[in-house]
Amino acid sequence: MATTLLRKTVLTAAGIAATAGGIAGPAIAAHAAPAHKTTTVVADRKGHGERELDVRYEAQPNFYFCGPAAARNALSVQGKNIDVHAMAREMGTTEAGTNSINDITPVLNKETGAKDAYKSVEISTPKADTKQTDTLRTNVVRTVDAGRAVVANIAGTATDTDGTTHSFEGGHYISVIGYRDNGHTVTIADSADPNTATYRMSIDNLADWIATRGYSTN
Repeated sequence: MATTLLRKTVLTAAGIAATAGGIAGPAIAAHAAPAHKTTTVVADRKGHGERELDVRYEAQPNFYFCGPAAARNALSVQGKNIDVHAMAREMGTTEAGTNSINDITPVLNKETGAKDAYKSVEISTPKADTKQTDTLRTNVVRTVDAGRAVVANIAGTATDTDGTTHSFEGGHYISVIGYRDNGHTVTIADSADPNTATYRMSIDNLADWIATRGYSTN
């Protein structure tokens, strides 16, 4: 399902500066994560319409490794410890980023050990409609209940449940590692900054964040 929409790239710092003008500053800052590792463990619990998986969090070592880092963090909930540089080689990641979610899905399947464990789903419109949002919610709940994390390609600015905004105008990848309220609120692991390693967001805001791009799910 390789489509133009799913082939949106994560721009390099130079590319963002050249194409985004005034928005280049915050977008670059958001990608320029510290190179050191940080570990955060989220307790795995299930019941009452919620579940969060154990993630062995690791920050991305540079601004263009968000795709490999998101996949590494997602696979860590399965107890796998895969080097982020190995992830990058498998995905063909360069300083221009990881080309699309279609480059991540096969790697998730390979490392999970099942060729159909993950599939790519696109949200092709500029803003997610009700059906697309409901499908995302169903997919997140099903994937997390299966003990796996969703990986999403996002772009733009979104606000979490604490009112904090997260801006990635050039594009970014994140992992969805849990949900509450039967999937109406999700927990995100974000490799960009270990100071905000995890946060929660409404499924509506996440769906709009993914819009024009895609995500890997069960």
